[in-house]
Amino acid sequence: MITLRRLRNFWILGVATMVLACFSNAVAQASYKVQDLGVQHGDNLGMPMGLNNYGWTLNMEQFLHPFSLSTANPAARGTDSITIGELNLELGTLGGKNSSINWGGINDRGESVGMSETSVPDPNGEDVCYFGTHLTCLPFLWKNGVMSALPTLGGNNGQASAINNSGQIAGYAENGIVDPTCPPGTVTNRIDLPVLWQKVQGQIQAQALPPYGKDTDGIAFGINNQGQAVGYSGTCIAVHYAVLWENLTAIALPNLGNPFAVAYAINSRGQIVGQAVNSDGTPVAVLWENNTVTSLGGGDLPPGDAASFATSINNRGQSVGSSFNSTGSWSHGLLWQNGVMTDLNTVFPASDHLYVVSASNINESGQIAGMAVVMHGSQLENVVHGFLATPVNEDLGKSVADVVGTHPEINLPAANVGNQLSPGSARRSTHNRGIF
Repeated sequence: MITLRRLRNFWILGVATMVLACFSNAVAQASYKVQDLGVQHGDNLGMPMGLNNYGWTLNMEQFLHPFSLSTANPAARGTDSITIGELNLELGTLGGKNSSINWGGINDRGESVGMSETSVPDPNGEDVCYFGTHLTCLPFLWKNGVMSALPTLGGNNGQASAINNSGQIAGYAENGIVDPTCPPGTVTNRIDLPVLWQKVQGQIQAQALPPYGKDTDGIAFGINNQGQAVGYSGTCIAVHYAVLWENLTAIALPNLGNPFAVAYAINSRGQIVGQAVNSDGTPVAVLWENNTVTSLGGGDLPPGDAASFATSINNRGQSVGSSFNSTGSWSHGLLWQNGVMTDLNTVFPASDHLYVVSASNINESGQIAGMAVVMHGSQLENVVHGFLATPVNEDLGKSVADVVGTHPEINLPAANVGNQLSPGSARRSTHNRGIF
């Protein structure tokens, strides 16, 4: 059984030029103007985890030591920021040194959500923010330049994942009860419940969302402007269902025949994207629509890759996500539209010197945010930059795929770096990487 810890120890419960050429020829589409968002404070990993319709990105900045990680090595430090053009706004923390974010954490008003350490040690020794400090980790809302803690469900920790334009927030929080489904010796062992935060009589309150059926745990990852939330339901050690929460009711979404699926994002049309395991046992990006599940791009993967997952979908039905190779490393940033998968390296200009390994978000204008490795010829830096790509009607010239003879090996294992990529769900998070 695929366990959440494996998923979490992501954070993702985680080729040849020939295939790139196939992708390039498959769909005629605009090329992209790419803004290199770089990294901050000498960190070696920068990744936009949120993108609004004005092109503002919510960035996760982390220093990973060592860069090639094992699951025993948490991030040395982490901060969050918003990039608006050339302006960079740091969000700060709730009293500790570190903070982090999840997918979809910024709305069109610039309000942002995530998780932050406080200065208070967790009384149960948990390390939910996964920076190795064992400090209390609280969900936050950043608004008008101020970061505020969101309430939990009676426990010590939680994380806020996504926020809509009405200010409703989806995520999870502990209720303080020891999780009976956790194996003995589990450090982070309290029950996690999906949460909808919203204002009630002028105060933000935490509303627990029910897991599905007899499940004990769950996490909400995405929310749309209608207040529909999506995520998963399961136990301490297993994902059982992808779930849609509507009117405080959990609705299990269909799978691909194997008992695993996670929903990451939902648009205003009710289309949902995420990951499910197909009949061959391969985790692939999927779309749920009208209570039917479909593998995005027909379930195809770039040759040599072992898994994919989708983390964002706009109201035009365009979705983006990532694939991973057989060693569990981040491999390609992908765009799915009109039933066709496109490797973003085939539509990004080679002159930008960025090899795309992940696409995290897409907005209504078709702008895409994600992470890329800086290339010097065929050499890669051990630094991951964030990027923002805007569709343009210009001649692409040579693409990144045109000048890369073989797929570079990214020294950033998705199956290990997951918690660092989004440490806020160190115990249960599946979102940053997918499940292998």
